[in-house]
Amino acid sequence: MSVLTTPHRAYGGDTTLEEPMSAQPEEAPTAPAPAAAAQLLAQLRADRRADTWVPAFEQDWARALDDARHSYSLAPVHDVVRTWRARLAAPPAVDAFLAGGCDDSDGIDLDQVLGART
Repeated sequence: MSVLTTPHRAYGGDTTLEEPMSAQPEEAPTAPAPAAAAQLLAQLRADRRADTWVPAFEQDWARALDDARHSYSLAPVHDVVRTWRARLAAPPAVDAFLAGGCDDSDGIDLDQVLGART
């Protein structure tokens, strides 16, 4: 049952209350903060995989900026930030899994999970 918050006046001042609607779906991801890419790059530079990850991030970022310029949409930029946040968050769990001596022979490529960089 919905929570009633505003008076309904469509039928002559009826006192029925309705819940206001939102144009934004509840499951919509929030946009990253404007400084998110700079913060993410700083985290990548501090990571032990910085030799390979920083150039890859910079390449993805440049491509996303170019796509955003052509499409007039910030979606490619937001996708890069979300993808790299996930990539940066995954290695500790992977390292713990491998350190635990578990069998990883049936593993899945990270690009299959997060999507390939194109």
